[in-house]
Amino acid sequence: MTRAVSRLRRRVLICLAAIGAAAALPAALPAVLPGALPAAMAAEPLPSPAGPVLLTVTGAIAVQNAEGAARFDLAMLEALPQTRFRTSTIWTDGEVAFTGVALADLLARLGVGAGMLRAVAINDYKIDIPVSDAVEGGPMIAYRIDGETMSVRQKGPLWVVYPYDSKAEYRSEIIYARSIWQLDRIIVE
Repeated sequence: MTRAVSRLRRRVLICLAAIGAAAALPAALPAVLPGALPAAMAAEPLPSPAGPVLLTVTGAIAVQNAEGAARFDLAMLEALPQTRFRTSTIWTDGEVAFTGVALADLLARLGVGAGMLRAVAINDYKIDIPVSDAVEGGPMIAYRIDGETMSVRQKGPLWVVYPYDSKAEYRSEIIYARSIWQLDRIIVE
């Protein structure tokens, strides 16, 4: 969590405590501060996937639902706080709308706060993404493009997408290389 988010969270807690509503903070925080899931959520058990597994996360994670792993189907990813943004990419025509889970929210859910992510695609393409990229307003693991789930042919079912139009630093070869599509595994180191 960034210092600014921590300070804001503390201020919100103080204000809520002053009016006797501090208990509402954990439930309200994700809506107020996207990318800032309550720490308590990372301690909650992760259910087992009911549908086809789209993402498997292994390595230095605090929450698991399989032997040494956290496995997610589409419904589980959709149950996490949703992030949406419109951006153009070098791989699509014009601006498109992406929906998914903020990388920061996924990592918070798994209790990951530092390190390196080794993202692996269906075709075994691998790229390292620093956990420090997982910031508010940063990348997401997209599972929808223009409201529709993505097929493998459309770079899906999961695609790490940055809001390229929001910052010049997101329009670089390094960030484009981290924008792995057909993502199916993350190893937290």
